[in-house]
Formats: sequence, structure tokens, C-alpha cells
Amino acid sequence: MTKIIFAAISPHPPIILPSVGSPKDRAKVKNTIEALEKLGRELKEKNLDSIIISSPHPDWGFEVPLHFLLNSKFKSQKSKSQFKIQNYQNPANITVDESSDAKIIYPVLTTFDSPQQHFEWGKKFYLKIGNWKLEIALIASGDLSHCLRADGPYGFHPQGPKFDAELIESLKKKDIKKILGLDEMFPEAAECGLRSFCFLLGILETAKLNWQPEILSYEGPFGVGYLVVNFKLNS
Repeated sequence: MTKIIFAAISPHPPIILPSVGSPKDRAKVKNTIEALEKLGRELKEKNLDSIIISSPHPDWGFEVPLHFLLNSKFKSQKSKSQFKIQNYQNPANITVDESSDAKIIYPVLTTFDSPQQHFEWGKKFYLKIGNWKLEIALIASGDLSHCLRADGPYGFHPQGPKFDAELIESLKKKDIKKILGLDEMFPEAAECGLRSFCFLLGILETAKLNWQPEILSYEGPFGVGYLVVNFKLNS
């Protein structure tokens, strides 16, 4: 039976990469970087078969989380952890290869469909693979609101900080119903990760795991909300 042995939410701003952000910029997101490095140490201890990583963006949407969680570059064919990179997939039809001897990263590109639809896709995905003999990690890549500050990428909108606060509080309460409706509650929040998060939650719920979210960090010094969450999992 498939075992989910690691699950996390990761932001994906390129500015946190050593090759992109200046030391001054990276110092402003110290909490985010340290939280991701902590997750990376935990993931390194797991002996797993596959990683399912979802993101609304190609390239940096995958490269940034994997840089910290696997200490590798996404575009390379093999990481330092000897993972083979699969092609991008749509969450509606993602499958994994149970018979493969290689450790594989499956990048899933979310769509403009609703958070509810991505939650349903996550449920259907687990039903496909639930009886396979796999040990997998789930990573939901995405940022929160992009309008937290006047000098941010979309300026300031009051829905921005409200969205971020409601998402974090709803995760703590495991209020999935509210999470699925946050896009309608805060249509001007300019978030990018909600669908990615809902895909992960659909998988966790269908796997009937007792999950508890551990909020490792949240900050938004550049006007974008960066959230790092480690899901504590128990069957």
C-alpha cells in the first residue's frame, strides 16, 4: 500500500536562491530559508520512492523548493539524491510508475480550475495509487498573497493580509471547507499557491492520514506571503 511519509508547503521566490538574491535580500527572508533547510534535513532522512511536487509555475516553481529540500537543481536530469526528473503533468491525469527502479520527481502544474477541482484531483490521484507499494513525499509549491505592501509586485490590497491570515488559521484548524472557498472570499488577494495546496490536501484526506500542520515560518518582507508548513503524518 502506498505510504505518504512526507508532506510540506513551500514558497518559491527565486530571490531566496543564493544564485539570485543578494545577501541583503536573503537576510530579509532568513526565517523562510531556515525553515526550508530544516525541511530538507528531515526529507533527507526519508528513504522514499517518488516525490510529487505541484506548482502553478514551471521552472522556479519547482527549482526553488527542490534546491532547499534536495539541495539540487530541478533542470538537471539527476539530483544529488539521484532522483530522475519526469515531464510536467496536469493534475487531472497525473500517474506515477510503480514499476520503475529509479527514484522519480513528478512535477505537477496546476491550472486555473477552482481550488475545489484541485482538491478532487488530489483525491482521485490517491485512489489511483493507494494500493501500490510506494513511499512518496508530497510538496505543494506556491506563494500566498502578492499584495501585502504598497511596494510589492501588485501594490497593497486589504484582502492580501486577510487572505494569508485566514489560510494559516484554517490550516491550523484543519478547516478544509474554508480553505476551498478562500478564492471566492478574497478574489483580490493575488495569491498563486492555493490550488497547489488544495491538491496536496485532497491526497492527504483520501489517504485517511491524521495530519497536523506545523507552521515553520511565515513572512512577507517583499509584499508576497511566504509560508513554510511541515505536515506531521500519522496513519
